[in-house]
Amino acid sequence: MRDPTSDDDGPAHGAAAAALQRLVDEYGGLLFNLAFRFCGRREEAEDLVQEVFLQAFRAWDTFRGDANEKTWLFKIAARSCQRLHRKRAGEPADIESLDDLLPFGQPLIATIPSELDDASQLQIRKEAGERVEREIAALPEDFRVPLLLKEIVGLSVSEIAQILGMEEATVRSRVHRARLKLRSAIDGVIPRSAGVAPPPAYSEQTCLDLLNAKQEALDRGLAFESKVICERCKSVFASLDLTQQVCSDLASGILPTGLRERLHARLRAGSASDALESQ
Repeated sequence: MRDPTSDDDGPAHGAAAAALQRLVDEYGGLLFNLAFRFCGRREEAEDLVQEVFLQAFRAWDTFRGDANEKTWLFKIAARSCQRLHRKRAGEPADIESLDDLLPFGQPLIATIPSELDDASQLQIRKEAGERVEREIAALPEDFRVPLLLKEIVGLSVSEIAQILGMEEATVRSRVHRARLKLRSAIDGVIPRSAGVAPPPAYSEQTCLDLLNAKQEALDRGLAFESKVICERCKSVFASLDLTQQVCSDLASGILPTGLRERLHARLRAGSASDALESQ
C-alpha cells in the first residue's frame, strides 16, 4: 500500500487520515448507533460506517475548516442511509395523524411515571426502551432519519435541515410526529390513573398549542412550564419526557472495538481506494 507521504498527495492524505482517525474516536460510536438503527443488522451497520468514512476520506479536501465537522460527517451518513435504503415489505409511507396519536378522547390517562416508586419506574423504563427500539425500526424513512439525527445523534433542527436539504419547518414537523409515535407506544406500558379522567379544562386547540410549545422546548433541550395545563396534557407531556429519556439512553452507542481498529489501520494506510474497501 502507498505511504501517505510518498508522493505529491502524501501530505494531504496524511492530514486527512489523521483528521478522520480523530473523527472515528469522537463520532464513530454515534455513527454506528445511527447506522445500526437504520439498517437493523450489525454487519450492514459496520459496512455503512466504513462507507461513510471512506467517503469522508475522499472528500476531505473539500471540507471547509470553518464548517462543523459533526454536521459534515453526518450529512455524508444521512445521504448514505438514503442511498442504501430499500423499502421494506409492509413499510408505511406515513404515520398516524395527531388525532390518532394523542389520547384526547380516552376515558383513562396515564400516571406520571416520576411519581411512581423506583421499582415501577425501572420496569417502565425497561419496557419503554424495548418498545421504542421496535417503533424506531418501523418508522418510515422520511420520519426515521430526522428523528435519529435529532434524538440519537443530538443535532439541532437547523443542522438537520441543512443535512437533509429541507425546510426547518418540515424537519420539525417530522421529528414531532415521529416523537409522538414513540410516545404513543410508550404510553401503553404506563399504568392508568385511578378513575375516569376529568373533562379537558381547555379547548382542544389550546391543548394542541401547548403540545407544540412542549415539543419545541424538547427540541431545544429546555424545561417547559405552564400554568395553563390540564391533567390530560400533563400526562402526555410526562410520557414525552420519558420518550426523550429513553432515546437518550439509546444514544450511548459504542463503536465496536474491531471496527475501530480496522478503521484506524486503513486510514493510516492512507489509500482511499484500498484502505477502507479491501477486506
